[in-house]
Amino acid sequence: MPYCTSGGISLYYEVHGQGAPLLLLSGLGGGVWSWFGQIPFFQPHYRTIVFDNRGAGHSQIPPPPYAIQEFAADALRLLDHLQVEQAFVLGLSMGGMIAQELTLPAPQRVRALVLGCTHCGGSLHISPSPRVVQTLMNNAGLTQEGIIRKNLPLFFSEAGLQSRREDIESYVHALLQAPHQPKEAFEAQLKAIHDFDCCGRLDTISVPTLIITGSMDILVPPENSRILAERIPHAERVMIPGAGHALHVECRDTLNGLALDFFNRHSAENALTRKLRP
Repeated sequence: MPYCTSGGISLYYEVHGQGAPLLLLSGLGGGVWSWFGQIPFFQPHYRTIVFDNRGAGHSQIPPPPYAIQEFAADALRLLDHLQVEQAFVLGLSMGGMIAQELTLPAPQRVRALVLGCTHCGGSLHISPSPRVVQTLMNNAGLTQEGIIRKNLPLFFSEAGLQSRREDIESYVHALLQAPHQPKEAFEAQLKAIHDFDCCGRLDTISVPTLIITGSMDILVPPENSRILAERIPHAERVMIPGAGHALHVECRDTLNGLALDFFNRHSAENALTRKLRP
Protein backbone atom coordinates (compact mmCIF):
# COMPACT_ATOMS: atom_id res chain seq x y z
CA MET A 1 0.00 0.00 0.00
CA PRO A 2 1.50 3.37 -1.00
CA TYR A 3 2.11 5.95 1.73
CA CYS A 4 3.79 9.30 2.00
CA THR A 5 4.87 11.13 5.16
CA SER A 6 3.47 14.52 6.13
CA GLY A 7 4.30 16.25 9.39
CA GLY A 8 5.36 12.97 10.95
CA ILE A 9 2.22 11.01 9.99
CA SER A 10 1.59 8.52 7.19
CA LEU A 11 -0.94 9.25 4.46
CA TYR A 12 -2.39 6.53 2.27
CA TYR A 13 -2.85 7.47 -1.40
CA GLU A 14 -3.63 6.01 -4.82
CA VAL A 15 -2.86 7.20 -8.35
CA HIS A 16 -5.01 6.18 -11.33
CA GLY A 17 -4.51 6.88 -15.02
CA GLN A 18 -2.12 9.04 -16.99
CA GLY A 19 -1.95 12.64 -18.14
CA ALA A 20 -2.06 15.97 -16.36
CA PRO A 21 -2.41 15.53 -12.58
CA LEU A 22 -5.85 15.88 -10.96
CA LEU A 23 -6.06 15.94 -7.16
CA LEU A 24 -9.39 14.97 -5.53
CA LEU A 25 -9.93 16.20 -1.94
CA SER A 26 -12.39 14.32 0.27
CA GLY A 27 -14.93 15.59 2.76
CA LEU A 28 -15.62 14.87 6.43
CA GLY A 29 -14.82 11.25 7.26
CA GLY A 30 -14.09 10.54 3.61
CA GLY A 31 -11.15 9.13 1.71
CA VAL A 32 -10.17 7.19 -1.39
CA TRP A 33 -13.45 5.23 -1.32
CA SER A 34 -15.46 8.45 -1.61
CA TRP A 35 -14.46 8.77 -5.27
CA PHE A 36 -15.87 5.49 -6.60
CA GLY A 37 -17.94 7.48 -9.10
CA GLN A 38 -15.09 9.78 -10.15
CA ILE A 39 -11.94 7.65 -10.48
CA PRO A 40 -13.25 5.53 -13.40
CA PHE A 41 -14.49 8.70 -15.13
CA PHE A 42 -11.39 10.86 -14.77
CA GLN A 43 -8.57 8.32 -15.12
CA PRO A 44 -8.82 8.09 -18.95
CA HIS A 45 -8.26 11.87 -19.05
CA TYR A 46 -6.08 12.71 -16.06
CA ARG A 47 -3.54 11.22 -13.68
CA THR A 48 -6.05 11.06 -10.85
CA ILE A 49 -4.65 11.34 -7.31
CA VAL A 50 -6.75 10.41 -4.28
CA PHE A 51 -5.83 9.94 -0.63
CA ASP A 52 -7.23 9.44 2.85
CA ASN A 53 -7.17 12.59 4.97
CA ARG A 54 -5.39 12.38 8.30
CA GLY A 55 -7.76 10.80 10.79
CA ALA A 56 -9.57 8.66 8.21
CA GLY A 57 -9.19 5.49 6.20
CA HIS A 58 -5.74 3.92 6.04
CA SER A 59 -3.99 7.18 6.89
CA GLN A 60 -2.62 7.67 10.37
CA ILE A 61 -4.95 8.94 13.08
CA PRO A 62 -2.98 11.43 15.17
CA PRO A 63 -4.45 12.86 18.36
CA PRO A 64 -6.47 16.09 17.99
CA PRO A 65 -6.66 18.94 17.36
CA TYR A 66 -6.79 19.00 13.55
CA ALA A 67 -6.92 22.09 11.33
CA ILE A 68 -7.93 22.61 7.72
CA GLN A 69 -4.49 24.15 7.13
CA GLU A 70 -2.95 20.82 8.21
CA PHE A 71 -5.07 18.90 5.73
CA ALA A 72 -3.98 21.33 3.01
CA ALA A 73 -0.32 20.93 3.99
CA ASP A 74 -0.79 17.15 3.76
CA ALA A 75 -2.12 17.53 0.22
CA LEU A 76 0.81 19.70 -0.83
CA ARG A 77 3.30 17.25 0.67
CA LEU A 78 1.64 14.46 -1.30
CA LEU A 79 2.09 16.47 -4.50
CA ASP A 80 5.73 16.97 -3.55
CA HIS A 81 6.09 13.25 -2.88
CA LEU A 82 4.69 12.49 -6.33
CA GLN A 83 6.86 15.22 -7.91
CA VAL A 84 3.77 17.06 -9.15
CA GLU A 85 4.51 20.73 -9.69
CA GLN A 86 0.96 21.74 -10.64
CA ALA A 87 -2.40 19.96 -10.56
CA PHE A 88 -6.03 20.48 -11.29
CA VAL A 89 -7.90 20.34 -7.97
CA LEU A 90 -11.45 19.22 -7.13
CA GLY A 91 -12.61 19.42 -3.51
CA LEU A 92 -16.05 18.64 -2.10
CA SER A 93 -17.47 19.77 1.26
CA MET A 94 -14.56 19.71 3.75
CA GLY A 95 -12.41 18.89 0.73
CA GLY A 96 -13.47 22.22 -0.77
CA MET A 97 -12.23 23.95 2.37
CA ILE A 98 -8.93 22.08 2.09
CA ALA A 99 -8.73 23.14 -1.56
CA GLN A 100 -9.11 26.80 -0.59
CA GLU A 101 -6.38 26.53 2.06
CA LEU A 102 -4.14 24.71 -0.43
CA THR A 103 -4.59 27.35 -3.12
CA LEU A 104 -4.20 30.46 -0.95
CA PRO A 105 -0.52 29.98 -0.01
CA ALA A 106 0.48 28.07 -3.15
CA PRO A 107 -1.52 29.27 -6.19
CA GLN A 108 1.30 28.22 -8.49
CA ARG A 109 0.51 24.57 -7.61
CA VAL A 110 -3.08 24.79 -8.92
CA ARG A 111 -3.97 24.96 -12.63
CA ALA A 112 -7.72 25.26 -12.05
CA LEU A 113 -9.96 24.76 -9.04
CA VAL A 114 -13.42 23.22 -8.59
CA LEU A 115 -15.15 23.76 -5.24
CA GLY A 116 -18.29 21.72 -4.63
CA CYS A 117 -20.89 21.93 -1.82
CA THR A 118 -18.58 23.93 0.43
CA HIS A 119 -18.12 27.27 2.21
CA CYS A 120 -15.37 29.66 3.32
CA GLY A 121 -16.04 29.39 7.05
CA GLY A 122 -16.05 32.15 9.64
CA SER A 123 -18.95 34.41 10.50
CA LEU A 124 -20.03 34.79 6.87
CA HIS A 125 -20.85 31.18 6.17
CA ILE A 126 -24.44 29.93 6.36
CA SER A 127 -24.79 27.05 8.83
CA PRO A 128 -27.17 24.10 8.60
CA SER A 129 -30.22 24.16 10.83
CA PRO A 130 -29.92 22.93 14.45
CA ARG A 131 -32.08 19.96 13.51
CA VAL A 132 -29.63 18.91 10.80
CA VAL A 133 -26.66 19.24 13.15
CA GLN A 134 -28.45 17.28 15.87
CA THR A 135 -29.29 14.48 13.43
CA LEU A 136 -25.69 14.31 12.19
CA MET A 137 -24.26 14.08 15.70
CA ASN A 138 -26.83 11.78 17.32
CA ASN A 139 -25.22 8.38 16.76
CA ALA A 140 -25.84 6.80 20.17
CA GLY A 141 -26.56 3.09 20.02
CA LEU A 142 -26.28 2.86 16.22
CA THR A 143 -24.16 0.48 14.18
CA GLN A 144 -21.91 1.86 11.44
CA GLU A 145 -24.56 0.98 8.85
CA GLY A 146 -27.24 2.51 11.06
CA ILE A 147 -25.32 5.79 11.19
CA ILE A 148 -24.85 5.82 7.42
CA ARG A 149 -28.51 5.16 6.69
CA LYS A 150 -29.67 7.63 9.35
CA ASN A 151 -27.63 10.32 7.59
CA LEU A 152 -28.84 9.62 4.05
CA PRO A 153 -31.57 12.33 4.17
CA LEU A 154 -28.88 14.83 5.17
CA PHE A 155 -26.71 14.04 2.15
CA PHE A 156 -29.35 13.42 -0.53
CA SER A 157 -32.46 15.25 -1.62
CA GLU A 158 -35.82 13.54 -1.21
CA ALA A 159 -36.05 13.11 -4.96
CA GLY A 160 -32.54 11.68 -5.10
CA LEU A 161 -33.35 9.13 -2.40
CA GLN A 162 -36.17 7.86 -4.58
CA SER A 163 -34.61 8.05 -8.03
CA ARG A 164 -30.97 7.10 -7.35
CA ARG A 165 -31.48 4.06 -5.14
CA GLU A 166 -28.87 1.92 -6.89
CA ASP A 167 -26.24 4.67 -6.69
CA ILE A 168 -27.08 5.31 -3.04
CA GLU A 169 -26.67 1.61 -2.23
CA SER A 170 -23.25 1.77 -3.92
CA TYR A 171 -22.47 4.75 -1.68
CA VAL A 172 -23.55 2.84 1.43
CA HIS A 173 -21.47 -0.17 0.34
CA ALA A 174 -18.37 2.01 -0.24
CA LEU A 175 -18.68 3.54 3.23
CA LEU A 176 -19.16 0.13 4.86
CA GLN A 177 -16.02 -1.19 3.15
CA ALA A 178 -13.93 1.75 4.39
CA PRO A 179 -11.93 1.47 7.62
CA HIS A 180 -13.95 2.55 10.63
CA GLN A 181 -13.22 6.11 11.74
CA PRO A 182 -12.88 6.48 15.52
CA LYS A 183 -15.30 8.89 17.16
CA GLU A 184 -12.50 11.19 18.36
CA ALA A 185 -11.09 11.50 14.83
CA PHE A 186 -14.51 12.31 13.38
CA GLU A 187 -15.05 14.96 16.03
CA ALA A 188 -11.55 16.38 15.43
CA GLN A 189 -12.30 16.76 11.71
CA LEU A 190 -15.64 18.35 12.56
CA LYS A 191 -13.91 20.79 14.92
CA ALA A 192 -11.46 21.70 12.14
CA ILE A 193 -14.44 22.61 9.94
CA HIS A 194 -15.95 24.67 12.77
CA ASP A 195 -12.69 26.63 13.22
CA PHE A 196 -12.08 27.16 9.51
CA ASP A 197 -12.20 30.72 8.16
CA CYS A 198 -10.65 31.98 4.94
CA CYS A 199 -13.41 34.33 3.72
CA GLY A 200 -11.27 37.43 4.21
CA ARG A 201 -8.48 36.04 2.03
CA LEU A 202 -10.43 34.74 -0.94
CA ASP A 203 -9.87 37.89 -3.00
CA THR A 204 -6.23 36.80 -3.42
CA ILE A 205 -7.15 33.60 -5.29
CA SER A 206 -6.08 34.13 -8.87
CA VAL A 207 -6.53 30.66 -10.36
CA PRO A 208 -9.60 29.83 -12.49
CA THR A 209 -12.33 28.67 -10.11
CA LEU A 210 -15.66 26.90 -10.60
CA ILE A 211 -18.12 26.70 -7.70
CA ILE A 212 -20.84 24.02 -7.79
CA THR A 213 -23.73 23.58 -5.37
CA GLY A 214 -27.01 21.71 -5.10
CA SER A 215 -30.16 23.76 -4.64
CA MET A 216 -31.44 21.33 -1.98
CA ASP A 217 -28.23 21.02 0.06
CA ILE A 218 -29.20 21.19 3.75
CA LEU A 219 -25.71 20.48 5.12
CA VAL A 220 -23.98 23.36 3.31
CA PRO A 221 -26.85 25.61 2.21
CA PRO A 222 -26.45 26.84 -1.38
CA GLU A 223 -26.23 30.49 -0.33
CA ASN A 224 -22.65 29.67 0.67
CA SER A 225 -21.77 29.25 -3.00
CA ARG A 226 -22.86 32.83 -3.69
CA ILE A 227 -20.56 34.09 -0.94
CA LEU A 228 -17.66 32.17 -2.47
CA ALA A 229 -18.43 33.42 -5.97
CA GLU A 230 -18.60 37.02 -4.82
CA ARG A 231 -15.24 36.82 -3.05
CA ILE A 232 -13.13 34.77 -5.47
CA PRO A 233 -12.23 36.99 -8.44
CA HIS A 234 -13.79 35.88 -11.75
CA ALA A 235 -15.19 32.67 -10.23
CA GLU A 236 -17.90 30.82 -12.13
CA ARG A 237 -20.87 29.38 -10.26
CA VAL A 238 -23.29 26.57 -11.13
CA MET A 239 -26.30 25.53 -9.08
CA ILE A 240 -27.67 22.06 -9.85
CA PRO A 241 -31.46 22.17 -9.41
CA GLY A 242 -32.88 19.68 -6.92
CA ALA A 243 -29.52 18.25 -5.83
CA GLY A 244 -28.54 17.61 -2.23
CA HIS A 245 -25.12 17.65 -0.60
CA ALA A 246 -23.56 14.46 -1.98
CA LEU A 247 -23.02 15.82 -5.48
CA HIS A 248 -20.47 13.11 -6.30
CA VAL A 249 -23.20 10.47 -5.98
CA GLU A 250 -26.63 12.05 -6.52
CA CYS A 251 -25.60 13.96 -9.66
CA ARG A 252 -22.37 12.14 -10.45
CA ASP A 253 -22.55 12.55 -14.22
CA THR A 254 -23.39 16.26 -14.02
CA LEU A 255 -20.59 16.96 -11.53
CA ASN A 256 -18.06 14.92 -13.50
CA GLY A 257 -19.03 16.59 -16.77
CA LEU A 258 -18.89 20.11 -15.36
CA ALA A 259 -15.47 19.51 -13.81
CA LEU A 260 -14.05 17.82 -16.92
CA ASP A 261 -15.26 20.60 -19.22
CA PHE A 262 -13.85 23.25 -16.88
CA PHE A 263 -10.46 21.56 -16.55
CA ASN A 264 -10.24 20.87 -20.29
CA ARG A 265 -11.11 24.47 -21.09
CA HIS A 266 -8.41 25.83 -18.82
CA SER A 267 -5.92 23.22 -19.95
CA ALA A 268 -6.43 24.48 -23.50
CA GLU A 269 -6.19 28.11 -22.39
CA ASN A 270 -2.94 27.39 -20.54
CA ALA A 271 -1.49 25.71 -23.62
CA LEU A 272 -2.49 28.68 -25.80
CA THR A 273 -0.93 31.12 -23.35
CA ARG A 274 2.35 29.20 -23.43
CA LYS A 275 2.28 29.11 -27.24
CA LEU A 276 1.72 32.88 -27.51
CA ARG A 277 4.32 33.73 -24.88
CA PRO A 278 7.45 35.25 -26.54
